[in-house]
Parts: sequence; structure tokens; C-alpha cells
Amino acid sequence: MSDVRTYPDPAASGPIPTPGGPLSYVHWGPVIAGAVVAAAVWSVLMAFAAAVGMMIASPSPTWRDTSVWLALLSGLWIIVVTTGSYALGGYIAGRVRSSWKADPDEVEFRDGTHGLLVWAVGVVLSIALLWATAAAHSALNNATAQPREAAGAPTFLAYELDRLFRSDRRLDPVSQDVRSEASRLLMKGMGRQEMPSEDRAHLVRVVSGATGLPPADAERRVIQVLTEARNSAAQARRSAVILGFATAAALAAAAAAAWFAAGEGGKHRDGEFAPPLRFGRATPVVGARTTYP
Repeated sequence: MSDVRTYPDPAASGPIPTPGGPLSYVHWGPVIAGAVVAAAVWSVLMAFAAAVGMMIASPSPTWRDTSVWLALLSGLWIIVVTTGSYALGGYIAGRVRSSWKADPDEVEFRDGTHGLLVWAVGVVLSIALLWATAAAHSALNNATAQPREAAGAPTFLAYELDRLFRSDRRLDPVSQDVRSEASRLLMKGMGRQEMPSEDRAHLVRVVSGATGLPPADAERRVIQVLTEARNSAAQARRSAVILGFATAAALAAAAAAAWFAAGEGGKHRDGEFAPPLRFGRATPVVGARTTYP
């Protein structure tokens, strides 16, 4: 028997009825499907990068040793992964949404709009996944570890405070009040070119009294710790700027990629050349013919 394919009148305008296909302008099923695929691919690839230590969000790097090159590599990875993931999601949405018989420019616009909707929904899903992961990680840390600092001392300065009060003579640990005061003085000094002389003199006295160092040695330690902390903070700020710019560029590139990929998916859906989805040669159908009413 021959395979007979029937198409609607090419001159007719309106939706092309498909079994179970929506006939509205916006088809949310393909949009949600493409967004879920895009968010899933993005999450897997970002998790892979974090696992191998290529992302600043991974457990290995810290705010002290994050290099600019690592930030650039991480930013490039974010752009490539985000663009590719949403291009795939946009293509899926454009390929599987119901056809619409209209002017080619109008069809292309509607396909692109569906790709843009994939991008919007996918970004929301990705943010939700990141928030859930961060919340679970924070809850796990709070349940398994006791915070080292208290009374207003920032934990990211714990290492600097350890170096500041390191001593071979002292047996008792430095009180939390002293560490908190020292951390606040360091924080104020990190935001300026020079720490106020009154604050520095007081910090030197605190360090000298807690460690037993002579005032001159205590002052050298204060200056050294403050300089290294200031340099590390500046390096972390540069890395944060690079990552912020890369994230914004990745989102813009992903929106454009989803738009154009959805248009390509729509062209393949409507009968233009489509890449094969399986290996091997296709077997032609003998006796197939096409008829129009």
C-alpha cells in the first residue's frame, strides 16, 4: 500500500490542527519542556565545573587565593554553558510546538518568542535550583560544624585573626570579645589606604598584650596582616567583577541563542532540512506520495 500524506491548503491561514496540539498563540507545553531541559543541562555542566575546581563557587578556592585567571576561565565557562544550554532548550521548543500557517516572518517571530520564553522560564528555574542548593549546603554546614567566630566577628577573617594572635607563649585562647574587636578594626582598615593612627595604635596594644610580643614586633605583625588582607580583598573584588560581567554577558547571549535556535527548530518542524537524529541511512518509503486538497 502507498503512504498518502495530506496537507491543508497552502493558501489557508490559521493553525494547523495536530493530534493533541494546542492552537493558541503561546504553547506553554513546549516552552516548559525546553526550559526544563535547558535548566537541567546548565545545572549538570555547572556542577561538573565546580567538582573539578574550575568554578570559584567550588569548595577548593577561597576569597584569598582566587586568581584572575581562574575568574576568567570560570566566566568563559559560564558563557559557553549558558548559551549552549538555552540554545538547546529553544530549539526543542521551536521544533515541538504546533505549526501555524501564516506569513513566514510571523511564524519566525512566534518561534523566536517561544525561545525567549524558554530563556525566561529557564532562568527562574536555574535561580531556584541555585537557591535550593545553597540553602541545603548552608543547613548542612550549620548542622555539622560550630561557627568559629561569635559576637560580631566575621568568619572570613578567621585566618587573619589566627595569624594576628599567634603566639608560642600563650596557652589560653584569646577571648571572643578581643577577636571581635580586632576583626572590626581590620575591616575598617581594609576599606582604606591607611588605617587611622589611633585604631592602629590600639590594635598594636591589643596584639602585644594578647601575644606577649614587644610593641615593635606587634606593630610589624599588624601591618603585615592588614596589607595581605587588603590585597586579598582587592583580588576577590576583581574576580567578582569579572564573574558579574560574565554572568550578564552569558544571560544576554543565552537569550539571543534561544531566540534563533527556536527559529531553526521551527524551520525544521515545518519541513525544511533537519539534521538526522539517528545513525545510519534512512530507508525510503516505496510508493510514498504527497497530495493536497
